[in-house]
Amino acid sequence: MTTTRLHWTDLPASVHRAVAARLGTPVLAAQTVSAGFNSEIAAKLSTARGAVFVKGMQLSHPRVWTQRREREVNPYVEGLAPTVLWHLDVDGWSLVAFEHVEARHADYREAGDLELVVEALGRLGRVPCPPIELRRAEQRWAAYVDDPEVLSRFGGGCLLHTDLNNENVLIRESHALLVDWAWATRGAPWIDPALWVVWLIAAGGHGPAAAEAWAARVPAWQTGDPTVVDVFAQAQARMWVEIAGEEPDPWTARLNRAAQRWARFRGHR
Repeated sequence: MTTTRLHWTDLPASVHRAVAARLGTPVLAAQTVSAGFNSEIAAKLSTARGAVFVKGMQLSHPRVWTQRREREVNPYVEGLAPTVLWHLDVDGWSLVAFEHVEARHADYREAGDLELVVEALGRLGRVPCPPIELRRAEQRWAAYVDDPEVLSRFGGGCLLHTDLNNENVLIRESHALLVDWAWATRGAPWIDPALWVVWLIAAGGHGPAAAEAWAARVPAWQTGDPTVVDVFAQAQARMWVEIAGEEPDPWTARLNRAAQRWARFRGHR
């Protein structure tokens, strides 16, 4: 389920005033950021003191909990994600401000960018899972796996990002930052590189074997039992069929095709 993107000017004046007070200076310009699907508001706010990036959702939104999730995860992923500066709940809105990062989205067809993602996922694999409420991998994909014993092996004690859309990976100078931690999950360490395979195939320029070769450069990939990864690939294929439905938009159709290709590849392994 995607969320309709609003503009900064759509927010009530009371929210504007509260944000200016929190910033300690007026907002001089607001630029809506189109990337991402989870937030109703995503904007770069420019002030005389510099810029911040603000994400927001109405407190009545069924996924407003993702705002809290991002705040709670942030202290544990220092250096892997932009820093949360502050948050406000005001006049029916939940807002989270991050340091503004001058960066570009990763290009999954470029080897240099992929090297940086490998490094970032390797660093993430060494982060202890924080003692906060997180979704569990074995619960998230339960509807797409028939064997409870194999499903249980999706579980684990690692912090996972799980939404490795290239628009959630920012390239700044010589390193990659992971943004949008709304779907952070506790699970087995091989899951993030496995999910990355689907995104690499969808990006073009990578068949399943080549995509897996990149995933295999992430140390956590080696911890996955191939038979369990086979089941995980089938689960992704089932999930994307469900998401796509009868008349998918081009973006969803592309991800669905990628998931089916990977599942067929694993099935013939």
